[in-house]
Amino acid sequence: MNTTRIRFTIVLSLAGLLTTTLTWAQADKASRPSPPATATGNVNGATVTVNYGSPAVKGRQIFGGLVPYDKAWRAGANEATIVEVDKDVKVEGKPLPAGKYSLFAVPGEKEWTVILNSETGQWGVKRTGEANRDPAKDVVTVQVKPKKAASASERLTYAVTKKGIVLDWDTVEVPIAMK
Repeated sequence: MNTTRIRFTIVLSLAGLLTTTLTWAQADKASRPSPPATATGNVNGATVTVNYGSPAVKGRQIFGGLVPYDKAWRAGANEATIVEVDKDVKVEGKPLPAGKYSLFAVPGEKEWTVILNSETGQWGVKRTGEANRDPAKDVVTVQVKPKKAASASERLTYAVTKKGIVLDWDTVEVPIAMK
């Protein structure tokens, strides 16, 4: 009986140590290869914030390679990219109520589909490699035109401008109009 109690205590202690170690490892997000980043700005009186993981090109082909065309992408790295608006806005003319949304994109060579989804907090991809998105929770889906960037950007960045959100990575810039 005493041996059983000692074994239980050892197993419980090891489980606690493992859990603590994993928690500490996850807490230092800044040391990730794709560190967290934030873009904040004002669009027509609304504060817009984008929280995302910022991957680097690292010599890879990005669009049509690392990020395949015609497949939903989490629009960043690690957890799904989050867009938060503190007031109701219009995204490419479609209404978006104030709140927090996961941002997904379906890149294409000539046109992108941008999706704002009401489910937040999920990891960006499923074990199968697909975007971790429940289409039933899509709130706004719009089409936008990518442009060639003025200069190549090694890291994925977002900017919030007076006109909306701009995704910039590698040689591609994707403006998403907001009012």
